[in-house]
Formats: sequence, structure tokens, C-alpha cells
Amino acid sequence: MAGRRRARTGRGWDAKPPAPPRAPRTGEPAEREREPSDDPTAATRPQPAPRDPYELAREICLRQLAVRPRTRSELAAALRTRGVEDEVAAAVLDRYDEVGMIDDAAFARAWVNSRHHGRGLAARALGQELRRRGVDQETVTEALSELDDETQERTAYELAERKLRTVRGEPDAVFRRVVGMLARKGYPGGVAVRAVKEALAARSAADAELAELIDPDTFDD
Repeated sequence: MAGRRRARTGRGWDAKPPAPPRAPRTGEPAEREREPSDDPTAATRPQPAPRDPYELAREICLRQLAVRPRTRSELAAALRTRGVEDEVAAAVLDRYDEVGMIDDAAFARAWVNSRHHGRGLAARALGQELRRRGVDQETVTEALSELDDETQERTAYELAERKLRTVRGEPDAVFRRVVGMLARKGYPGGVAVRAVKEALAARSAADAELAELIDPDTFDD
């Protein structure tokens, strides 16, 4: 009689899969997870080399300039925010000055031209914007000198004329709203009032009579 066949006990195709890890009983501490420091190879792995601070500063500047032109002060602030040392920042910015990638005078001229013709801003508002971007007063004054009084008065009139087409209400309220709009764009009181008076006078005889009652000189500051 043939003997009973012995059960296979190896790890072959019919071996039983390993039992899942047993959950700890109540009150029994769980198995400790391996900490990073437990890895015996961690200390021997090559660590990434620190980045060249000058390369990092140049990369930050190029990213800033890719969005729009920047003043030197704006770039310096961006570098400071990223933790670039002042000495490194100064060297990189000086080099960008030399090659013409930073030019506060050209920036100011382009800013005045774009913001005046695009947004109708007057010299006062433009000067404030440039100073907030770190442009020095001498450069601001030079850039604003290209925006003469005649050009500003013409722009103020065009803005007033356009605004009067959309506002509704009592004549005096309409007048104050349009003058206020021009004042927020940086126009002096007298310039704003004269522009609105002229725009009103060109609109109707009744508006012209109202305009005649207003003295623009009382609004000059």
C-alpha cells in the first residue's frame, strides 16, 4: 500500500501566502515605524550642492523682468524677499544696469506715456506711482516734463466728455461726480473744473448756462 503523500512545505507555487501582520491587542504598543535616521545609507548619500547665490539672483531678476519692465528698486525688493544678500544683489543689479536691462529713466518715460494715454492719469498721479516704484525724484521730474499742460488739459476734456455720456442725476451732482473722477486721476481742481465746464457747454444750452455759473479758479490748489 502506498504511503500517505507528505504535504508540501516549501515556498513553491502551492505555498500559503504569508499571514498579514497581526493588529496589536488593546494596550499592546504598536510596532515602531522606521525613522529616516534608521536608514543606514542616509549618511552616505550624496547631498545636493548649494546653489550659486549669483545664479539664483540672476534667475529671480529674469523672472521678474519677463512679466514686465521693473525698476532697480523693485528688483532689489524681490531679491531681498527671497533672502539674497545685499552684496550679491548689488553686484547683479549693477551688471544689469551696465547692459541696459535696468533703466529707470526709460522705465519712467514709458510708464508716463502708457499710463497717461491708456488710463488718462495726470502728472500728479503718475509721479506718485513712479515714486512708489522706487524711481528717484530727479528721474520722475524728467519723465513728467514730456507731459505738457496742453496735453493734460486735452486729456481731461476728453475724459469729462466721455464720463458725461454715462452719468445721470441732478446737474450739480453730475458736475461734482465728473470733477471728482478727474481729481482721482491726479488733475488739479482748476484743470478738472475747466474741463467739465467746456464739456458741459458743448453738450447743450442748458448745460452751458450751468457751466457759466461755476468759477474754476476757486478750485485751484
